[in-house]
Amino acid sequence: MTSATTMNAVLPVEHRERLMRLADGVSFAAGTRLFEEGRRADRLWIIRTGTVALDVRVPGRRPAVVATLGHGQLVGWSWYHPPYLWHLGAEATSPVRAWELDGGTVRTMCAEDPEFGRAMAVWVGRVLVERLHASRVRLLDLYAPYGSGSLI
Repeated sequence: MTSATTMNAVLPVEHRERLMRLADGVSFAAGTRLFEEGRRADRLWIIRTGTVALDVRVPGRRPAVVATLGHGQLVGWSWYHPPYLWHLGAEATSPVRAWELDGGTVRTMCAEDPEFGRAMAVWVGRVLVERLHASRVRLLDLYAPYGSGSLI
C-alpha cells in the first residue's frame, strides 16, 4: 500500500480535525482479529503504529493475506456501504495502536454535511480502488499459473 490514500494525504485539514474529534484510542495485541469477512461492519480504524493484514477466506486453505496496512492508513471501508458487512478479514500482525471511530456516526456526519460527505467519499473511494487492485494482484500471485504479470 502506498501513502497516497492516508487520511492526511486525502482529507482537508478541517475534515480531518472534525473526524478525529470522534476518535477513541485503542490498542490491539499481535494476532488479534479486528473483524471477520461477512460479519457486521460498524467501525473503522486509522492506524497510528503497527501493522494490520487484510485477508480473504479461501476454501480448504488458510486465509490469504491480500494487503498489509500501516501508519496513517484506513482499516475498514465496509462500514460505508450497505449492507455494512466486512468484505475481508483483518488481523494485527504486530502490536497496533489506532484511532477507532463509529461507522454509523461518520455516515450521519456525511449525510448532514455534503462537503464533509464528499471528502469522505473521495477518501473511501480511493482506498477501495487501491485495496481491490492490491487484492487482485496478490490473489493472482498466489493462485494464477504465471502470477499477476504485474510489473508494478
